[in-house]
Amino acid sequence: MNDAAKKYLYDIEKSIDSVALHLRGINDFNQFSRNLTVKRAVEREFEIIGEAINQLKAVEPEIKIPDTRKIIAMRNRIIHGYDSVDDTIIWNVVIKDMPVLKCEIEKLMRG
Repeated sequence: MNDAAKKYLYDIEKSIDSVALHLRGINDFNQFSRNLTVKRAVEREFEIIGEAINQLKAVEPEIKIPDTRKIIAMRNRIIHGYDSVDDTIIWNVVIKDMPVLKCEIEKLMRG
């Protein structure tokens, strides 16, 4: 794996960890949806993750990460449709999909 790919993997991992930090003390969707600062911070990390995955695919096309299209589409939605982002979708991705993505990224970084 080339150095650029390693950098993008690191950026993804760092953003995933940052999401966890932003959500410290947030225990449910209602707390999340009422906290504009946290929502915006999490959305920014999603933007970074989506862009890093997009760049990673360009420099190392053989690297496989599940749901890359969905991740990139979510990044695009946040950036271009910022005024219609569904907090429920963001929350569900954080709770259900982010742990899976973290495991995949960690495997790639070890391998």
